[in-house]
Amino acid sequence: MQLQFHQVRYFLALARTLNFTRAAEQCNVTQPALTKAIHKLEQELGGALIHRERHLTQLTELGNMILPTLEEIVAATESVRLQARGYKKKTIAPLKIGLAPSISAAIITELLLELARIIPDLRVDLREADANGLVAMLLDGKINAALVGDAVEVPERINRWRLFEERYVLVLSRKHPMASQTVIPLQNLHELVFLERVGCDVAGRFKQACFADHPGPTVVHRSDQERHLQQMASAGLGAILAPDHAPTLPSLAAIPIEGDPVRREVQLLAVAGRQYSPALDAFIKVARFRDWTSALDKTRGSTVASSDAA
Repeated sequence: MQLQFHQVRYFLALARTLNFTRAAEQCNVTQPALTKAIHKLEQELGGALIHRERHLTQLTELGNMILPTLEEIVAATESVRLQARGYKKKTIAPLKIGLAPSISAAIITELLLELARIIPDLRVDLREADANGLVAMLLDGKINAALVGDAVEVPERINRWRLFEERYVLVLSRKHPMASQTVIPLQNLHELVFLERVGCDVAGRFKQACFADHPGPTVVHRSDQERHLQQMASAGLGAILAPDHAPTLPSLAAIPIEGDPVRREVQLLAVAGRQYSPALDAFIKVARFRDWTSALDKTRGSTVASSDAA
């Protein structure tokens, strides 16, 4: 059996997206090329990996069984490549990463630690701006990569890769009457006052999904700084609509909303056609092949643990 690395890469992209078109886009190949590679991989492994039924695509039992092993193969291969590149090139350019206001640096800290072990001279500079500002900074060369939500319009000159999808939850003081609930019913949202994040990329979705027949939401205070919003929420001044991955103060509770009506994709952006520094190239590759489900679960788990300890 001779597995080709590109076949494994295509399968992992398809396992993440469960969509042949999106998987082909992530791998920068045509859909027929990706489909052909998956078919050859199935022949090598002696069984179907993907179950196709009209518009529904799912992994077969064999596909689910081999998925963790193939993920380890890709991760190990990328690690070897990065080590070799880091050995040959002693000077590494700084890595400037832009984050949209609603995206916490907590989700990339372990990724950066992994890169720092491979690239001793790694120098990371984090910048924060709204999504449109980050796109402008990318084009101007002020940052090398950016993490944004899916609401931003991206010019053709910029490559975008889907990293993960997440829901939005309600964050409020643990002393709030609703803090003991395991889920917030939609009708209860109409009773709340909200703290608004300036430039929130899902504010329109939230209003459309949860306040279609209601004049709300009622906004009392605003800020463009997450830490300020959390301090106000902790004092009982209102509730925050926040992404599920975002770390919160121990004095706050993050509670799902009934039916998870607000979701968004987090995407990685970088300018197409430019020569990437070793640090940027490594960051893009490790981010694209990262097991984001486990990484986000770990971020949520640390938040819950600190909250319980408090």
